[in-house]
Amino acid sequence: MASAEQSLPLNFASFSRMSTTQKVGTLAAIALAIALVVGGLLWASEPPYGIVFANLEEKDGGQIIAALEQQNIPYRISEGGSAILVPANQVHDVRLRLASQGLPKGGLVGFEVMDTQKLGISQFAEQINYQRALEGELARSIQSLGAVKGARVHLAIPKQTAFLRDEQRPTASVLVALHAGRRLDPSQVAGIVHLVSSSVPQLSPANVSVVDQDGNLVSEPGDAEKLNGLDPSQIKYVRDIEQEYRRRIESILAPMVGANNVRAQVTADIDFTQTEQVAETYKPNPIPGTAIRSQQTAETGSSAGAGAVGVPGALTNQPPVPATAPITNPAVAGSNGTGAGQSPVNFSKNATTNYEVDKTVKHTKAAPGVVHRLAVAVVINHKFDAAKNKSSPLTETEMKQVTALTQEAVGFTKERGDTVNVANVSFARLDQEVVADFPIWKDPWLTSTAKEIGRWLLFALLAWLLWTKAFKPLFEMFAAAAHRVEVEQTAAAEAAVGGTEIHHGGHGNKSYDSKLTQARDLAKQDPKLVAGVIKEWVGGEPR
Repeated sequence: MASAEQSLPLNFASFSRMSTTQKVGTLAAIALAIALVVGGLLWASEPPYGIVFANLEEKDGGQIIAALEQQNIPYRISEGGSAILVPANQVHDVRLRLASQGLPKGGLVGFEVMDTQKLGISQFAEQINYQRALEGELARSIQSLGAVKGARVHLAIPKQTAFLRDEQRPTASVLVALHAGRRLDPSQVAGIVHLVSSSVPQLSPANVSVVDQDGNLVSEPGDAEKLNGLDPSQIKYVRDIEQEYRRRIESILAPMVGANNVRAQVTADIDFTQTEQVAETYKPNPIPGTAIRSQQTAETGSSAGAGAVGVPGALTNQPPVPATAPITNPAVAGSNGTGAGQSPVNFSKNATTNYEVDKTVKHTKAAPGVVHRLAVAVVINHKFDAAKNKSSPLTETEMKQVTALTQEAVGFTKERGDTVNVANVSFARLDQEVVADFPIWKDPWLTSTAKEIGRWLLFALLAWLLWTKAFKPLFEMFAAAAHRVEVEQTAAAEAAVGGTEIHHGGHGNKSYDSKLTQARDLAKQDPKLVAGVIKEWVGGEPR
């Protein structure tokens, strides 16, 4: 037992021999160490917090915090109160729970304001509520864009009038707040303009203005005329065509010279003009395939016969007299006999034939995006001989093959003015080519892992510094003081124990007297020490 107590620099026996100040200091140091260790473990094991909602209105933020406290969900508020954070593993769960409660409601007012219309509301108030609801719905739609963080829409809708001379067109202004590092493309600006103009009756795209959070006008005055064109689409189409030709060239030359030994660039001249043409052509009718459309025949004729009989005048208009025999009926004066006064009549025949007309009507509409000219530039690296550790240029035959393959890949046409230029040069050697889409330090998994490892390493470093710089020297000081007290008490105990030993003979009596005298002197000089020794004898274990 004694050997065990001597091996421990600071045990219970040593602690009991310390003074009151030393005991309080030791206990305080131990309590501080335990508190720091527990706090560090809690800090290191605490899950990371994620943003559940940001850029909230004050009313929505208060309601969300009340809901989180009611559900006993831990939360934090970022500096400035612009975001509410919860443990990262509960972000999606909390969002779904709050959404079921209709939170956050948002600062924008939509058409839900029409659900609480009161009976007897004036027409003016009803119109104002409708305009507020329309502005809120448009702002919500614009905020759904990825680059837009917030939006405000202001509509100026004039009152309708029956007089056309006094009629005014509505106007609109849109204020968009973009995320950091984001910007709106011209096509997105045109989309916002079209969205707003299509939602308000009689609102022209020319009367819609879009302003960003810095006060810059992002919708140009000429955008209204460009909306019906294809300016953004044309640029994208040209880039896609050039990229497709470049991919063809590199893919067909890569097996020959290597994937990293060829670079190509293509410039395409594309015509986006839309043309419509109508042609009407007439050709001679072919003889074998003649088609008759219509045919008409007219025929007239007569032969020799009796002419007109009777005296011209009224008698000719009277009905004829009854017939009588020629013997008893004398001839009337002025009448023609048989064969007298006869004149021959000629026959005529007319025929008309209409043939179908050979007519061709051709309607031609040329599609936009016709390639007018291609300019191709290709750079080939020198061949590298690993055995000789030397690079050499391509031969003339190989250059002709490369040029021919490039021309075939892009559909080279000399008539339209296409050009292909192939150069063979030595590339600058790179030790390492970065082919990743983004740097490795931006990898989300690597970032989160590094944060966890760094947290534990920081905790270990702080624990080591606290132990080596604070607690270890303090414990060593207390141990040294306790050891010194123990040595003094041991010496006093040995001196006192020596007085109980009884030796026979003169030498023993002398030793007993000297030790007794020494114990008396020690009791006079340090009564507390002797009292502590006697207390230890009474309450300690027998040795």
